[in-house]
Amino acid sequence: MTVLVGLTGSIGMGKSTTARLFNQEGCPVWDADAAVHRLYAPGGAAVAPLAEVFPEAVDEGGISRARLKSIITADPSALARIESIVHPLVARDRADFVQNHRKNLTDLTQTAPIVVLDIPLLFETGADKGMDYTVVVSAPPEAQRTRVLERGTMTPEQFENILQKQMPDAEKRARADYVITTDTLESARAQVQSVLRDIRQRVAHA
Repeated sequence: MTVLVGLTGSIGMGKSTTARLFNQEGCPVWDADAAVHRLYAPGGAAVAPLAEVFPEAVDEGGISRARLKSIITADPSALARIESIVHPLVARDRADFVQNHRKNLTDLTQTAPIVVLDIPLLFETGADKGMDYTVVVSAPPEAQRTRVLERGTMTPEQFENILQKQMPDAEKRARADYVITTDTLESARAQVQSVLRDIRQRVAHA
């Protein structure tokens, strides 16, 4: 049996750092954003089907995210068409990852191997229904805002727009099996270890 843990959290909450902490504890981690990058790269599975519908999105043999963004800005209905092509490919990539690790994981110290699936829109897309447990990464709103704006990659207005499109943090926390608060790195690490201990105990007594 492989235990699937869905990891999610809003922008600036520390999800990427938390995913690394799970990985450092021996859990294979699948990253949805990294999967999309693979699919969009030259030779990626999304290139041909997207190029057929949106030839202007192709750049140097791959799909340009910037060009897709421009296409959606000009025609908001294009988003649904893009998602109808990309989402099934992402789901297949995730399923392949899990299947490969089911074959390869032989860590006898665990009651069952735990695979972490890092999915930004876990609840929004209904992917949580396929998980054994869900973990939400959270932080106070002030810390979230500071982290995002300190990156220097977006304006306060762009940050607010993204927040409006994401499920509110409070709702995510209410729906999660576990919440990890990313106040300090060591605190987050301790919480990750606690979550893994609890899951292993639950599995052992199931």
